[in-house]
Amino acid sequence: MKRLKKILPKKSGRANGRVSVRHQGGRHKRFMRVIDFKRDKRDIWGKVEAIEYDPNRNANVAMLLYEDGGRRYVLAPEGLKVGAKVIAGEAAPLTVGNALPLKFIPIGTAVHNIEIRPGKGGQVARGAGSSAVVQGKEESYVLIKMPSTEIRRFVEDCYATIGQMGNMEHRSRVIGKAGTKRRMGIRPSVRGKAQHPGAHPHGGGEGRSPVGLKYPKTYVGKPAVGRTRKKRKYSDKMIVKRRKPGAHGGKA
Repeated sequence: MKRLKKILPKKSGRANGRVSVRHQGGRHKRFMRVIDFKRDKRDIWGKVEAIEYDPNRNANVAMLLYEDGGRRYVLAPEGLKVGAKVIAGEAAPLTVGNALPLKFIPIGTAVHNIEIRPGKGGQVARGAGSSAVVQGKEESYVLIKMPSTEIRRFVEDCYATIGQMGNMEHRSRVIGKAGTKRRMGIRPSVRGKAQHPGAHPHGGGEGRSPVGLKYPKTYVGKPAVGRTRKKRKYSDKMIVKRRKPGAHGGKA
């Protein structure tokens, strides 16, 4: 479907000719699939024509053929097979691949592709093998346990898709050689303490010294460990329980 694919331009991490994102370079040509994150074709059944690989994400995508003749790509959850039928709407059955508002989804159901704002399209739990769980309901909100173990409030009118994201074996993939990463557009990265002091806060020092700082920093000098989240963020009121502490012992 040509109208659902277009060549994805590659900027190699540059803005106005200057590197703004390090460690990016040339890669194999990619086509961008137009994914339907909104699932706004409501109350129309769609049949899964194919499960396809998408080079722009670690999850697979499914091509849907709707009864009105339209075709769209959607994220493919675990258990969705070719020939299966899916639908989006308030009266949709609670089966894998169907999308409906959170207020109609029972507690304990695994969901993915969750909207943060109604009508904006799914933004949460879209990676391979990820899923969130409906934990409870309070007033006009639904409590969701995120993949990070954080419990968060969502507006009850936000749409979510039933099931866990597919391609769970993605984590066990063995890259094998450096050339594979180069074809992905990922260039080699160098340790900060191996660089000179002008290139990285960790650089310099006499001999093979460890990082001579009070705490680890990024290459632009910002703290890189502990509580790095903003202290007063607009979405703080939506968080019921914070995620578990990080690997470095910092508070989350």
